[in-house]
Amino acid sequence: VQLQAYGGGLVQAGGSLRLSCTASGRTLSTYGMGWFRQAPGNEREFVAGISWSGGSTLYADSIKGRFTISRDNAKNTVYLQMNSLKPEDTAVYYCAADTTGWGTTVKKYDFWGQGTLVTVSS
Repeated sequence: VQLQAYGGGLVQAGGSLRLSCTASGRTLSTYGMGWFRQAPGNEREFVAGISWSGGSTLYADSIKGRFTISRDNAKNTVYLQMNSLKPEDTAVYYCAADTTGWGTTVKKYDFWGQGTLVTVSS
């Protein structure tokens, strides 16, 4: 499975961005999906996850209430809507697929996209 994340860019604090993650080679409809991020000098951290059906979601405390993860299995795409962005949200954002469920740890996920950079200016 090849994942591609896109939609990053430069935005002012308080602004919004929507990230998308698509796949080639296989449908994502049976995979749990997650978004992670990694800022310079930091470890990759969990941001949000969604079950294969979209019926269950989970968020990191740092973004709860500001970000929303969703998926459209018909379009083979997972989204991360990011509102009220803060400078500390600046990072490379990665989408990932979990073939056996979904979770909050990097090790749980089997396939990763290349990342898309989000920069939030103050």
